[in-house]
Amino acid sequence: MDKATEAAVTIVGSGPSGLATAAYLHHLSIPYRLLEREECFASLWQKYAYDRVHLHLAKQFCQLPLMPFPAAYPTYVSRQQFVHYLNDYVSHFDIRPTYRRSVERAAYDSAAGEWRIEARNLDSGEVEEYRSRFLVVATGETCDARIPEVEGLGSFNGEVLHSTVYRNGEKFAGKTVLVVGSGNSGMEIALDLANSGAKTSIVVRSPIHVLSRAITYVSQVLIRHIPLNWVDSVATMMSKIVYGDLTKYGIKRPKEGPFALKVKYGKYPVVDVGTFDKIKSGEIQVLPGIRSIKGNNVLFENGEEHAYDAVVFATGFKRPTKQWLKGDDYLLNEDGLPQPSFPNHWKGKNGLYCAGLARRGLWGASMDAQNIAQDVKTFFI
Repeated sequence: MDKATEAAVTIVGSGPSGLATAAYLHHLSIPYRLLEREECFASLWQKYAYDRVHLHLAKQFCQLPLMPFPAAYPTYVSRQQFVHYLNDYVSHFDIRPTYRRSVERAAYDSAAGEWRIEARNLDSGEVEEYRSRFLVVATGETCDARIPEVEGLGSFNGEVLHSTVYRNGEKFAGKTVLVVGSGNSGMEIALDLANSGAKTSIVVRSPIHVLSRAITYVSQVLIRHIPLNWVDSVATMMSKIVYGDLTKYGIKRPKEGPFALKVKYGKYPVVDVGTFDKIKSGEIQVLPGIRSIKGNNVLFENGEEHAYDAVVFATGFKRPTKQWLKGDDYLLNEDGLPQPSFPNHWKGKNGLYCAGLARRGLWGASMDAQNIAQDVKTFFI
């Protein structure tokens, strides 16, 4: 095991939250290292996002600390524009991640008063040891792709892919495609497929909130000034006016408000960018949960059975943080998300922090980065 040089702070993960933390530490002249298992920063955006994706919130709610989006950028920033912004961000703050390092263990050494991090060099296969006074978990809410267990999935003869592999609907023109998962990615991929000429269905198992961009924008402004339950009431009322009775299309609204669900369970409201019109017109069919699969036939919980050429799982992610983070029984739960409630979620014990895990989007990640860097700075005064 090789010994690596020490740094005051080790950041694990170079997604937007890790980059924001690195930038703020750089701003305060605090030495750090940034470990990343991929060969690039922001790999979700550079490698694993579909072509048409845009930030679902207006740009003023998504910019990273200390550097706003260019004024010429549109209100809703595209994937390509966001990656360009991140490239400029990395250059401006001289962020240099150590790539291809997969953290396998991190534990606090109380005798030495430091964190010892073991990371495998994915190129050489060697395990390297890093030491630092502070450790920041910035591995993100969207870490490892998750495909649920479905009876008979192995017998499916068509193409099965996760949303992180989907790019666009061009190759699916004329084919029957089932999208599993009714979050923002699932809804937008279904729209992309329908626009590309695929005969598209989408599984909507649970109640969901559907909000327009305008409703979401108003809500984001209000949420900074009035209680969350009031914002939820306004957003739900506006959604009912815009979209009417969703049940006739196979969609139910949750009893809890859209932003309460987001904070409590990480269940984001769907920001509609055109999918609902396709559902109303019948171009996208809404179906309940899957009971089983046999060959190319999918049996649904309502007893219907349909054949498909491909299935796209937009079923989210899992976070393996607790597999490598040892000795922490305070900050992160078994799912790799903060146990303390917002806004006290970002700071643990013994110099342990987390960034971008509070289900508050890029705005929340920026707040975390600033809080962490300023807290670390107090140890240098």
